[in-house]
Amino acid sequence: MVRIGLIADTHGLLRPQCLAALAEVDRILHAGDVGDGVLEALAAIAPVQAVSGNTDPAGNPRLEPALELAVDGVTIHVSHGHELGRPEPEALLARYGARVIVYGHTHEPLVRHVDGRLVVNPGAAGPARFNVRPTVARLTIDRGTAEAEILYL
Repeated sequence: MVRIGLIADTHGLLRPQCLAALAEVDRILHAGDVGDGVLEALAAIAPVQAVSGNTDPAGNPRLEPALELAVDGVTIHVSHGHELGRPEPEALLARYGARVIVYGHTHEPLVRHVDGRLVVNPGAAGPARFNVRPTVARLTIDRGTAEAEILYL
């Protein structure tokens, strides 16, 4: 079993509750709008990979435009989602072929199963905006099956 912490939209704020919620994961995927110092703090928990969001400065070598991964036979796509304007699960599923799609940008947590595929937005872990409670998510992959849960901070 592989446990992956999913986080997005930190905008430079990493709450202590984030560290506690992600404490036992094997790796962390950040879906953009990272901000300063966040990746270093997350790396103290587990290896981190991150994508750039619409507020991240261009040229940061630690941020990829998108990630395509395979974990225990499950393909995962990670992008911020702003490349689709206001991303909706249906548009993400149509654009990316991975079994699991992780995105941010909307600050709204979401876990949706569609035809054997999974779309996850871990919500926004950073500064409180848009009357949305801060969240992260945990993705569990076990014997080729992926499940996700939202963790409220």
